[in-house]
Amino acid sequence: MSTVTPFELEKCREDADRYRLLAEQSTDMISRHTPTKEWTYIDASPAVERVLGYKPEEIIGMAGYEQFHPEDADNLSKRDDSVRYREGVYTNVYRYRHKEGHYIWLETTSRTIRDEEGRPIEIICVSRDVTEREEAQRDMRRLARVVEASSDMIMFCNHKTQKLTYLNESAYHTLGSEKDTPVIYYLHQLFAGEVLDTLVKDALEHASLHGVWYGSIPMQLPDNLNRVAEIREIIAHRNRRENDQLEYYSIIGRDITLRRQAEEEAKRHQLELAHMSRLLSVGEMATGLAHEVNQPLAAILNYCHGTQRRLEEGVDNPVQTVSNSMKLIMKQAKRASDIIKRMRSFVRKTDYHSQDFSINDSCNEVSAFLYQEALDHNITFDFNLGEGLPHLVADKVQIEQVLLNLMRNAIEAYSDCKKPYRPVIITTHTTEGYIHVSVEDKAKGITNEGLANLFEPFYTSKSTGLGMGLSISQTIIETHGGQLWAESDGETGTHFYMKLPLREQ
Repeated sequence: MSTVTPFELEKCREDADRYRLLAEQSTDMISRHTPTKEWTYIDASPAVERVLGYKPEEIIGMAGYEQFHPEDADNLSKRDDSVRYREGVYTNVYRYRHKEGHYIWLETTSRTIRDEEGRPIEIICVSRDVTEREEAQRDMRRLARVVEASSDMIMFCNHKTQKLTYLNESAYHTLGSEKDTPVIYYLHQLFAGEVLDTLVKDALEHASLHGVWYGSIPMQLPDNLNRVAEIREIIAHRNRRENDQLEYYSIIGRDITLRRQAEEEAKRHQLELAHMSRLLSVGEMATGLAHEVNQPLAAILNYCHGTQRRLEEGVDNPVQTVSNSMKLIMKQAKRASDIIKRMRSFVRKTDYHSQDFSINDSCNEVSAFLYQEALDHNITFDFNLGEGLPHLVADKVQIEQVLLNLMRNAIEAYSDCKKPYRPVIITTHTTEGYIHVSVEDKAKGITNEGLANLFEPFYTSKSTGLGMGLSISQTIIETHGGQLWAESDGETGTHFYMKLPLREQ
């Protein structure tokens, strides 16, 4: 039987003191427990006070099992996902009750000490507070669930290769593929070449310099998908630990198919209302238009009768007489034809059609359309049209409908006014990026209450009016990106202003 020498005994004492000193100085909590289910504390290092709030002498004899969160108490026996095992050592992450009553996250590495016959003697644990780490990871998992469930398209893009390294469910759905069978995408597959080389490139550079870019860039999706999508935001992510180097981009897009369909439906509805308004306007002008068309027809009839009488009386040069009459008849027929064309052009039902046209020409055409009505009411059109104005790019029929509503309102403003001079003043000019049109009358004006309700549907001061003309007119102008408003002092007249963006806007 071997004996322990005094030197060996002293060395064992020194080693034990050294290990105890290490345990007492460690920021990790070192504890010993009974091998029973209660996990009763046998001993604990001073770090227990920093971790759990108890002093070592307070926690000795306490049943450790009772302090586990109810959901985590059986992690070890269940071999939960939070438990790792290697070479007799268990590592478990769980919630544990602090002395103050709240729970913290602990990561504990434990080993069971056994006697020579394999019976457990005690359990030694080393525990550390990992609450901050776990909460950060849980926040990341929650964020990942939000990103995955978002209706927006969210994609991560490598800044060098422009390869998409992550797409959420919405992105896969919009691009026509499935998350279960992922497809590798690059930016050049999502945009038209010209858009990629200009808009996308500029957006990425802006995000790289300023951290984020906001805007709208159309995506190019396969035709068979019948979807419309656009990129709305790009965020640049940098690695602060590596000299703030650009790491990747987050690209956020949106499937706007339903919104675009709703816009198209609203546009169709607007076109229907506009068409109805034009028909009503023509109906209100029916008497004047009939009179205007009747004039060239009556002139043609008179030329025919006159020529016939002269031929019956025996003129010296009948061929020349007939030729002169034919020229006059052709002129009046063309006049009648132009009136009919203007009317048909105005009342026809059309789809939205954008085209280049001169606003000055439209002002003149609409005033010609209202010529007879203005003549009947002793109205004079005064034009103050700017020279060299750029062309508008808009729906000409709709813009002329607005002009017609404004000019007719100006004419009707004089209906209960006895002023001898009755001008309707049409002015056009430009400011930076916009064309301005104003229609002014010198009648009685509109009260403040009338101005406040002027563009409301079904509001009208006319006994036979429906109150839709100005409401539809304002909708048309706003749809074109412009503004329509009125000003009046309530005594000396009313001024309608129309503002429309030019092509570059």
